[in-house]
Amino acid sequence: MKPLIGISCCTKQFGVFGMPNHAASDTYVQATDLVVGGVPVLLPANGPTADIETLLDRLDGIILTGSRSNVHPTLYDGPPHAEGTHEDPNRDGITLPLIRAAVGRGVPVLAICRGFQELNVAMGGSLHQRLQDLPDHLDHSTPMQPNQKVRQGKSHAIHITPGGWLHKLSGCREIAVNSLHNQGIDRLAPGLEVEGTAADGLIEAVRVRGFPSGPARGFAVGVQWHPEYDWRTDSLSRRIFTQFGEQVRAYVANLRQPMVLAAAG
Repeated sequence: MKPLIGISCCTKQFGVFGMPNHAASDTYVQATDLVVGGVPVLLPANGPTADIETLLDRLDGIILTGSRSNVHPTLYDGPPHAEGTHEDPNRDGITLPLIRAAVGRGVPVLAICRGFQELNVAMGGSLHQRLQDLPDHLDHSTPMQPNQKVRQGKSHAIHITPGGWLHKLSGCREIAVNSLHNQGIDRLAPGLEVEGTAADGLIEAVRVRGFPSGPARGFAVGVQWHPEYDWRTDSLSRRIFTQFGEQVRAYVANLRQPMVLAAAG
């Protein structure tokens, strides 16, 4: 039986009348189907009505997706967003408590772009809102190019922390990544370990080390870029999803072990 992988959705308006919908990019669904080897389950952005415990009773892993919207600044004591900034409070309302509960249970988590920023905020960190306005920072925002290959192509290098999760996975000290975001980590959450940084010092990859009360119970990592765009052509992007799938199956096997032992007895 394949594991169930929860994929976070955004609130988006579709159709002639702009009806609200819950949506996630097909790229995450395909990566889950074809690389992770799981069954994708779209998690609606239903904020305060989300039943986190029921979801985690049934899900075997969580993928936190990228989005055009930004994490609401009240969640990390930041200043109000600039006028016109896309927000999605109903998404914030499910993803942040879901992250904390999943990490607490040991449910594997893979956080991507907005999900990477959510991971930092959920664990107690803060965000820069517009990196392109900061002195001595790269412009990390989406290239305004109609050509998809240019828009999603490699944009800058990141330096990988020696001996860390990403170093072991990649076998490299430096890799090239795409870049399609305005927000980024300002204050790193206490329970996160830096796995990679851009040339301007911006944190681009993290691993969850744990809570103040103790170490993390399972696998939880985040990347600021989008490996779901190029896993067919980029070996590291594919390995990120492959390893996530391996961690999911290990989590499931560990859950089932007591039942197997009980049946054997």
